[in-house]
Amino acid sequence: MTGSSVPFQLLPVDVEPNLLLIVASIVALGVLSQVLADRYRVPSVLFLILSGIVLGPKVLGVVTQSAFGGSLSTIVGLSVAIIVFEGALHLHVDKLRQSPVAAVRLITIGSLISFLGTAAAVYYLLGADLGIALVVGALLIATGPTVITPILEIVPVRRPVGAALETEGIVNDVTAAILAAVIFKAVTAQQIDPRNFLIGFSERLAVGVGIGLLVAGILWYVLTHVDLSSGNAPENARLITFAGALIAYSVANTIATEAGVAAVATAGIVLGNVDLPYREEIEEFKGTIRLLVLSFIFIALAALIDIDTLLSMGIAGVAVVVIVALVLRPFGVFLSTVRTGLSFREKLFVSAVGPRGIIPAAIATLFALELQHIATQQGRPSLIAQSNILAGTVFMVIVVTVVLQGGPARWIAERLDILPMRILIVGSGKVGRSLAERLDERGEDVVVIEEDPEIIESSRSAGFTVKKGDGTDTDVLRSAGIGNAKIVVAATGDDDTNLLVSQLARTSFDVEDVIARVNDPKNVDPLEELGVRTISGTDATAWAIDNAIERPALSNWMTELGRSGDVQEITVTSEETAGRTIGELEDSIPDRCQLALISRNDENLVPDADVTVEQGDHVTFLGQRDAVEQAVDRFHPHD
Repeated sequence: MTGSSVPFQLLPVDVEPNLLLIVASIVALGVLSQVLADRYRVPSVLFLILSGIVLGPKVLGVVTQSAFGGSLSTIVGLSVAIIVFEGALHLHVDKLRQSPVAAVRLITIGSLISFLGTAAAVYYLLGADLGIALVVGALLIATGPTVITPILEIVPVRRPVGAALETEGIVNDVTAAILAAVIFKAVTAQQIDPRNFLIGFSERLAVGVGIGLLVAGILWYVLTHVDLSSGNAPENARLITFAGALIAYSVANTIATEAGVAAVATAGIVLGNVDLPYREEIEEFKGTIRLLVLSFIFIALAALIDIDTLLSMGIAGVAVVVIVALVLRPFGVFLSTVRTGLSFREKLFVSAVGPRGIIPAAIATLFALELQHIATQQGRPSLIAQSNILAGTVFMVIVVTVVLQGGPARWIAERLDILPMRILIVGSGKVGRSLAERLDERGEDVVVIEEDPEIIESSRSAGFTVKKGDGTDTDVLRSAGIGNAKIVVAATGDDDTNLLVSQLARTSFDVEDVIARVNDPKNVDPLEELGVRTISGTDATAWAIDNAIERPALSNWMTELGRSGDVQEITVTSEETAGRTIGELEDSIPDRCQLALISRNDENLVPDADVTVEQGDHVTFLGQRDAVEQAVDRFHPHD
């Protein structure tokens, strides 16, 4: 591809840009984007990019590069530092334990496939120089927390899936930034020596990790051993942590280009996995800051996209995007997740959700501008075309993948039927913990609310998502995600607490199904009057003992439910199964599975071969877990 258009131009203006108006517009549209994202259940990044295009030179002309002068790269860099640090702070070791093999393979095998495959596509289809093709390939390794975190906030996939995506995003941001910087330095120096790549990469990584560890150690010592003033300790802890992240990024970047990303990622991961006071206050503060900086950098950089440059790439540019998103991504994911415990549908979801984030956009912008500067200073006009390829390819991939992969992520998850049931358990004592373990083994999305610090630590160490706080506090319930919960279980040892939790769940949050543990049988009636299902400890124990006496085989099998055996009750929605008799449906019911019960019009029927299944019937399957899942798919398809 050849041409003289410059993707990021210093546009002439007649008056000094009104920075106050620009900042206010970006913040307002950032907040609006978040509101729309919550309303329509799509990642906010989609609305942020659209907002940037509207504010940019081609539409309203509010945001132009001249408005920022020479400070754009600094602002973007510090914003990236905050976002990467905030994402790394949430990357707990217990998450990594959920899917360690898949995560490691995605950041090694998957990254290598993406790097080499993208570089080859850019080299052969767009006619880029080999060095520029390798830079583009390195940059487009990155997915990153800027796009993955908003997706996972609205798509509550199973923890192994989320852990793999989060780990890939954090680590690949670091890999992409450093690898691209090393290659670009070699390209601009016109000295591409493969032996220097590894040295340069290792040096930058070592500087970043070293500075990150040092800053994390200092922050940990200050937060745990220095009196921060009892009245303002949480606020001071937030500010100290915030300052530490920016210092880590700045110092590392000063020593070695792009080492700052590795520094903040390292500091965030370390601090996220040590015993840190005021952790929740710090994480909440970081979340707020992330929203603001995410809004700024996505809107600002999207506003600077030269649409003409993207269009000039033509069919070859589209082909590169198709190869990156629909060939390399699925190939890398499926190769990386062989025998990892992820289902075929979950692998399809990870393959379909690989939008590129702000790291490639920010670095591509800086590299393109530097190439233009070198072209002017050294009289190398060919570099202008190469800068267009670099910036144009990266931004085209970002825009298309965010719009077509990030935007419909929840819809994709729903169509693939991989969204687990969100269950909120209040109380992580023996009963709550045992229930959480069983639900987790079945792949449900379980969140536990608990006040006891020792129980919280124990539950988190076991890999459970735990929200610290009082389950009778509406703010705690809301922050734990009760708005997305299908079931709330009040499992504490106190009936009054369980009653209040049940009341809040039913009346304040309109939860579909509420179940309460009852320690005193006299408290069953008040709960059932609220429409709450109750489980009496006395009756349940007696029932279990009776089953063990009269039905020992069934009693033993019931304890295995969710492990090897399963029982599922679903509503018949399939047109292929409705209107046919049980005898006619024999081939639709897998071996090792039985249709045990049909419920219709409040009547329960043990069916024989002549009973006809109708749409809307509630049917209960029991048998081996995989066979039951197949039967459920046939009688209640999700596509």
